[in-house]
Amino acid sequence: MPSASPLRDRWELDPGIDFLNHGSFGACPRAVLEAQADLRRELERQPVAFMVRRLPPLLDAARERLARFAGADPEGMVPVPNATTGVNTVLRAVAPGLVPGDELLVTDHAYNACRNALDFVAEGTGARVVVARVPFPCASPEEARAAVLSGAGPRTRLALVDHVTSQTGLVLPIAEIVRDLAARGIETLVDGAHAPGMVPLEVERLGAAWYTGNCHKWLCAPKGAAFLWVRADRREAVRPLVVSHGFNTRRQGRSRLHDEFDWSGTGDPTAFLAVPAALDALAGMVPGGWPEVMRRNRDLALAGRAALCAALGIAPPAPESMIGSLASLPLPPSDEPDGARPPGVEDPLHEELVDRFAIEVPVFPWPAPPRRLLRISAQLYNDLAQYERLAAVLGELLPA
Repeated sequence: MPSASPLRDRWELDPGIDFLNHGSFGACPRAVLEAQADLRRELERQPVAFMVRRLPPLLDAARERLARFAGADPEGMVPVPNATTGVNTVLRAVAPGLVPGDELLVTDHAYNACRNALDFVAEGTGARVVVARVPFPCASPEEARAAVLSGAGPRTRLALVDHVTSQTGLVLPIAEIVRDLAARGIETLVDGAHAPGMVPLEVERLGAAWYTGNCHKWLCAPKGAAFLWVRADRREAVRPLVVSHGFNTRRQGRSRLHDEFDWSGTGDPTAFLAVPAALDALAGMVPGGWPEVMRRNRDLALAGRAALCAALGIAPPAPESMIGSLASLPLPPSDEPDGARPPGVEDPLHEELVDRFAIEVPVFPWPAPPRRLLRISAQLYNDLAQYERLAAVLGELLPA
């Protein structure tokens, strides 16, 4: 059943699919794709003029606009292709200072790709990864905060903490977590992959040493647009993963950080340059601009969660205060033998939802098979009837 949202046609999404998985890769509105196409045409008309002369001021303008939206100092912000790259960049900068026995704190809700980066750095330095177990269902932000802090110790050198957890869709009390860890002398790297455009941001006020966020998810920018922000006292140590011309080239009026990150070789910079178009496009879709976008999406996620909880006969697994535009729900355990499904193969329930009912919604094992979650997303192109249809289908497919 196609979405009845009056805004659905602003996107290129297949009208025959109930697309309830904006959180995985985002979806880019037509107007933003057109703005990116205009930039690409300009690039291809005169590549030298664009890459050498036009690109620096265009990057600065996009950075300034995004920094204002995120509440961050633009001098500390650099473009990266995704938040995973941002996390890797920081961890590689921190690694030389680690010694055997140092501890790197993370939660069991961490995004797998970023957890892999943490494990990689620990393996190469002799540091130890300490995993704080955050309950899910989770009773309150205070419970989550206490769980994170329980993993901190005298040897903790860095904490990697999600602002919004990917699998479980929890908005963590990140400001309080950063503050409490700082009181123990522990710096925090915030994985804000889902936060920009989902929740109001004041990155600089958080006090974290590093913050990285995606623009292709809730900001609806093109894929390949993300940022890394570094606190002033940590900027000298952060270097890009790709060393290029900026290493020995200094442009007048520019910082080393911008020189090294803004040019990492020939590529397509238009995803990041289209971020202002994305900010304008979403803000222009509803009368109240970005505050209304966030409110509408959150209200829809909560309403969709309520419909699914009723169908599954379960209580909401987290308070409303911990929900943004994502909501995850525990499902009955899978009846597959543990380890029977090869990596990369979808849960049979997910495949049935797509193939039989044209509903795109993720079902994944968490924290480990046979336990699993279903996660819904809410974006302006969705409407409540889509979640109600999913609830009816789950009532048919799952055991009572």
